[in-house]
This record gives sequence, structure tokens and C-alpha cells, in this order.
Amino acid sequence: MLASVPVTDSPANEERDAKAEKAQKADAKKPASPTPRTKKALVFCLIGTAALLAADLGSKAWALEELSTERMSEPPPVCETDDHGYMRPQRLNTREPFVILENHMELRYAENCGAAFGLLRDAPSIARHAVFGTAAVAATIALLWMFWTGRGGGAFAWSVPFIVSGALGNLADRLRLGYVVDFIRVYWETDLPWVGTQWPTFNIADVTITIGIILLLVDGQKQSRAEKAAEKAEKAKGKNEPADGAKAGA
Repeated sequence: MLASVPVTDSPANEERDAKAEKAQKADAKKPASPTPRTKKALVFCLIGTAALLAADLGSKAWALEELSTERMSEPPPVCETDDHGYMRPQRLNTREPFVILENHMELRYAENCGAAFGLLRDAPSIARHAVFGTAAVAATIALLWMFWTGRGGGAFAWSVPFIVSGALGNLADRLRLGYVVDFIRVYWETDLPWVGTQWPTFNIADVTITIGIILLLVDGQKQSRAEKAAEKAEKAKGKNEPADGAKAGA
């Protein structure tokens, strides 16, 4: 009888197996594709956005009616400075403010030609409309797309209605009025550095945008921690694999 000869893999087969194993490890390290959110989640997101938008626009309509009065004469150009460098408002702030907290918080009519809290107020009108309009539309489309495709965690999902409603609320003011209606004034007695004795007058949209940004930061921090934990677990797994292979070979 002929003696049996042990069969060994050829160098080509070993190289092929090594490449396949390396490819499998690389695929395992790749982040899994996010699962799209359900239609129910999207409906709740849109309902929340609509509710917050209605609250913002309704509060601005109330401020226009109750906290300001129309000019008797022809109103000045919208958000344009006069010969003296003063930007005259479209409506008059002649009514008594609605006090919420004595010496700290009141509702007083103001017109904002800039962004949140008065940013870019003195920029040219064309530049303001281009920047604010493009930013609002781009943010709305991007956030809703990211929400629908499953990006981000729970805090991100909550942030979308807050940011989108605020962006659309202020954009609606700019399109119909040429400026944004602000009416929430917070002030104090102590003169603080860089701030003074009051915070720039703001509105509900500014509040919702601020809340949304905070939620985005929280979600980003949570995602970063999760990724670091996954990388740490992967490294620990990689260190254990050679030891397990040595035990099996022994």
C-alpha cells in the first residue's frame, strides 16, 4: 500500500485566505449604515415643527398688535439707515411693555434686521436676505433629510423640530415684513462685561433654535463617546485574538 501524504495548503491559498480574513476584519470595522426612521417618526417630527412654528408666528402677531402701533406717516425704508446713520423702525414702540418679572424680564416690541440676537444687523439688505434665506432653506432640507435617513441619536431627533421651526419662523418674517419681530427682553442691574445690563431682545424662534443647537451638541458628544467605546472594544478584541490562536495551536 502507498503511504498517505499529508495535504498542505499551497502558498497561493494561504495568501488568499489571509487577504479574505483581512477584508472581513476591515468590513467589521466599518460603521453600520443607519436605519431610516419610520414614517410615524417623520409625521411626529413634522407635527412638532408645525406646532412650534405656529407658536412662534402667533406670538409675533400678538406682539405686532399689542406691543406696537402703526406710523401715521409714510414708513421709512425697511432696514435701511438714514442720513444720520439711524435705522428707523417700521412700527412705533409707544405702548407700555408687558412686565413678566420686575426689573428682569418684559415683553417689548423690537425689529431685528439681523439674525438671532441681532447678528449681522448692519449688513447690506441684499447680503442679509441671501445669507439668511440660503441658510434657513439649506438647514431645513439637510436636517429633515438626516432625520429621515436615520442619522444621529435621540437628542438629534428632538433637535430637528426646534431648529427647523425657528429657521422657518424667522424666514417667514423676513419674507413678509423685511425684518424679524422680537419682543422678549431680559435685563438686570449689574453691568456685566461684553453684555452690559441687558441681553439682545429675542423671540420664540431664537429660543427654539438655541434649544435645538444644545441638543445637537449633546447628541454629538454621545455619538463621540459611543464611537470611542466601540474602538476600545475592537482593540481589546484584536489583542485577545492572537492569544486565542496561540492556545488553539498548542
